[in-house]
Amino acid sequence: MFLFNSLTGKKEKLDKPRGGKPLCMFVCGITAYDFSHLGHARTYIAFDNIVKFLRSRGYGVIYLQNVTDVDDKIIKRALENRISPLALAKKYEKEYVRDMGALGVDSVDILARASEFILAITEQIQTLLAKGFAYKIENDGYYFDISKFKEYGKLSRRTVEAANDAVSRVDESERKKNKGDFCLWKFVSVQKNTVKKFVIINGEPAWKTALGYGRPGWHIEDTAITESFFGPQYDIHGGAVDLKFPHHEAEIAQQEAASGKSPLARFWLHTGFLLVNGEKMSKSLGNFITVRDFFGKHKNFEPKNLLRLLIASHHYRSPVDFSENSVEQTKQTLAGINDFARKLAFAADNSTNPTMRQNQTVRRALKKAEQEFISALEDDFNTPEALGVLFQAMSAISPVVFSMPKNDADSALEFLRRTLGLLGIAPEISKIPKKMELLAQKRELYRRNKQFTHADDLRNRLRKLGYDIEDTPLGPIVRKF
Repeated sequence: MFLFNSLTGKKEKLDKPRGGKPLCMFVCGITAYDFSHLGHARTYIAFDNIVKFLRSRGYGVIYLQNVTDVDDKIIKRALENRISPLALAKKYEKEYVRDMGALGVDSVDILARASEFILAITEQIQTLLAKGFAYKIENDGYYFDISKFKEYGKLSRRTVEAANDAVSRVDESERKKNKGDFCLWKFVSVQKNTVKKFVIINGEPAWKTALGYGRPGWHIEDTAITESFFGPQYDIHGGAVDLKFPHHEAEIAQQEAASGKSPLARFWLHTGFLLVNGEKMSKSLGNFITVRDFFGKHKNFEPKNLLRLLIASHHYRSPVDFSENSVEQTKQTLAGINDFARKLAFAADNSTNPTMRQNQTVRRALKKAEQEFISALEDDFNTPEALGVLFQAMSAISPVVFSMPKNDADSALEFLRRTLGLLGIAPEISKIPKKMELLAQKRELYRRNKQFTHADDLRNRLRKLGYDIEDTPLGPIVRKF
């Protein structure tokens, strides 16, 4: 298995850990202040596919994802809705889990909320202070000094001088030592006699800690969480490409400065953007489509399979250009897959040669196609190439579907389900009502008796009911429009 490592800029072999230990993988999760959109789905479907494929190849994987539930965006939205910021975050975390479930994204083992790791966060900041990598600004907070970490920029290939946008998602002080320094801990002013461990002041959450009352910055949340579960080093860190700088760069600086160990992660994987009219889909640009809106619009056309196929049609590192045209093209592709599956199932059920020995040509073609499909995924999870292999196999088998013995048709259908299953796609063979099947059989009798007027009348009747008929050597196949 080879993966492109953003840290080194090249493909590298992913070896299994020694002693049967699992791979430890972390992917940056959502900031829980709104519904998930298709840009989120693009990233989390890609990593869901990668994890499931690794597991299918014998890699044990512990998949950790965080939930940012402490953030300026959450505070602002909570004030607008007049509820607690943590309550707002919990609401949208539940909606996120629901949306991912609808998409079949179910490979995450641990979902960790930042608010539940305050002690780990403050301990990591104290370590950075003790080692001289962090400093305090009175009446503001604690900041990371990027000038002290000499390898800052090694992931993104950006220099300290170019780090002007190293934001922390909190209001930052103009008194920072370096423009790119980022906030680790933001002070929150409380009354002198306050003793509670947690308070909300003017909508802003604050925890009582050894650092004083306050809340964490964005970057420190992730490294505190990963260190709590994996220690200072682990195998794979993933996220969308826009997080490479400053967020992932900051994570590297924090953890490696605190532990003195490098690298933080052996592999760094980044997914490409989901684009709308050439621009990244995002809430800030207002050009986003939520997952549930997509499901509502395409509820009659297998929205889970539709979106997963659209995303798998692009390499995980490449941008996905989302448009009505791309969705319609994917619908046609998915319809072709389902139609092929339906024909195979029909051939298996109606073969006139049920006991014929398996055709060696078909068996070899299926075996070769599956090997090439797996090889494509083992090469940096090249899903477009894998799908190309699948479509070539479908084209080769289609002309002989209705002359196949039952065992060949069963093998081909199982191949289709097994390969697409690695991408979380399940071909659907619609259940046809008994009434429609009976009408099709009646029409077939008319057709065989050359009563073509009656046969055409029944075909038209079925079409008005939303069904079409394909005549095959094994009999009629009924399909819903």
